[in-house]
Amino acid sequence: MAEDGKRQRLQIDFRYNLKVFYGLLERYWPLFGTLLCVIFVIEATNVVDKFLFKEIIDRGAEFTEGTLLRAEFTQSLLLIAAVFVAQFLVRMAFRWLFIHLINRLDGSLIRDLKERFFSHLIHLSYDFHTTHRTGSLISRLVRGGSAIERVMDVIAFNFVPLVFQLVVVAGSMLLFDAASAAITVAVVLVFIGYSFIINSVQQASNIAANDTEDAEKASVSDIFTNIESVKYFGKERAIRGHYKKKIEASRAAWILNWDYFRWLDAGQTAIIGTGTFLLLLFPMLRFLDGGITLGTLVFIYTTFANLYGPLFGFVYGIRNFYRGMADFESLFQYGRIEPSVKDRPGAPAMTVSDGRIEFRDITFRYRKRKIFDRFSLTIEPREHVAIVGPSGSGKSTLIKLLYRLYDVEKGAILVDGTDIRSVGQHSLRSQLSVVPQECVLFDDTVYDNIRFSDPKAPRKEVLRAIRFAQLDRIIARFPLKERTVVGERGVRLSGGEKQRVSIARALLADRKVLVLDEATSSLDSETESEIQADLRRLMKGKTAIMIAHRLSTIMQADRIVVLDGGRIAQQGTHDSLIRRRGLYRRLWDLQRGGYLR
Repeated sequence: MAEDGKRQRLQIDFRYNLKVFYGLLERYWPLFGTLLCVIFVIEATNVVDKFLFKEIIDRGAEFTEGTLLRAEFTQSLLLIAAVFVAQFLVRMAFRWLFIHLINRLDGSLIRDLKERFFSHLIHLSYDFHTTHRTGSLISRLVRGGSAIERVMDVIAFNFVPLVFQLVVVAGSMLLFDAASAAITVAVVLVFIGYSFIINSVQQASNIAANDTEDAEKASVSDIFTNIESVKYFGKERAIRGHYKKKIEASRAAWILNWDYFRWLDAGQTAIIGTGTFLLLLFPMLRFLDGGITLGTLVFIYTTFANLYGPLFGFVYGIRNFYRGMADFESLFQYGRIEPSVKDRPGAPAMTVSDGRIEFRDITFRYRKRKIFDRFSLTIEPREHVAIVGPSGSGKSTLIKLLYRLYDVEKGAILVDGTDIRSVGQHSLRSQLSVVPQECVLFDDTVYDNIRFSDPKAPRKEVLRAIRFAQLDRIIARFPLKERTVVGERGVRLSGGEKQRVSIARALLADRKVLVLDEATSSLDSETESEIQADLRRLMKGKTAIMIAHRLSTIMQADRIVVLDGGRIAQQGTHDSLIRRRGLYRRLWDLQRGGYLR
């Protein structure tokens, strides 16, 4: 079964991939149709000069035999020269138009594909992004854009020109020698069929090579994302060895894929050689019998030879077509994935007015592990509730369920009496605000990172949020003040500075419900004390849920809920909980020596 699954994964779903490609192309049919007409004119002009050369030879033979007068021969040459110049100018103009059209078509298709699949990926549920490596997603999205250009170029530069060239060449040969036309068509069809067979066999190795390349890029992304850990533990040599295995796997996979070209090239050479021999033999016999003129014989040879370029271009195109389809396969498979958290049809937008939150008899399991079983908790408007407990007790999961990153199996989560599954999930999240444990920032300015929570906010509101979070005195030292770029993931800021950006961002969002997800646990004591004061000001007048390991940070909460194994073990104020035996008191006693004076 595992082998069948692997074999199935290594097959390209041409029908699905071409359907997606057609869906992208269909809005540009007028442009594509114009492009086809231009290609046909270009390919037709390729035969015109061969026909003109035939006429020169035949008229020259008649002039040599004395059956054509000098003046008539000269007049014929002038006419041929005029037609050749006209053909040259037409070809030049249409080649310019061809490049102009293909550039615009390629650019539009690449943009549309990236926009479509980026939008699809970004809207897939949270569990998708926790099970797929970022490096692979980036690699496949970028390679999918390149594949669009590759496939379009194959169609415009290789497939269509050969078809049009074959129609024009075979049609013109048929006027002079039916046998030559039949041989030409047979050679082209056998050549194309053999090329498709070899490339069809090659497709599994192409996908396998793509997969190893994706794994290599994902590994590089993972390494550079965690470069601090590599440096701290001095593991450069070990990481280099790990990466060496990845690139060796890529090398072996691509060599296996490229080796198919040996059989492709040998077979094609044999087919072309056989066809050329037959085309030399039969027209020559007919010429010797007086059935065709010398000019016609030359026309047959030159037009057949003119097919060599399109034929081998077609082979190159087939390889690129299959590679493009393999690249599509890697990306388009995501198009089959549906979000695990879906909105109901016509789901209205969420509006939070009071901020009352109720977890009503919820049951939820993460994969095979049951986290909550008929769990209930109610948080009143403007109540500040802290949720504590050992690791794995369900604290963070509760927040993820509130945000509908996952849906509960049974029960319901209600905000202001509305089941959150009945409203649009994005509108729900827009009504909540969060200060996370680690504020991961975009590689942008301080100002734009804060404005991320409300892109339409006026400048005075952003600056007010900066002052509220006491960032103004910090960024005053920066060369570009609030326009200073923070670096990837905010690497140029300290932990406390990033948390102040996070607080300013939450203030600017100005939501009725605020979540503090261990917002100060990674800070030193002095910075934590300063940030806590900011957070208390931020929570004023809001319903607040505080997730905390460090109990000293939630002593002022209206209510502390102690979770243990997905159930409420205790709840009450800090003072009431430490006066009675239980999990909270044990946690307090454990932390008192390390975190409290």
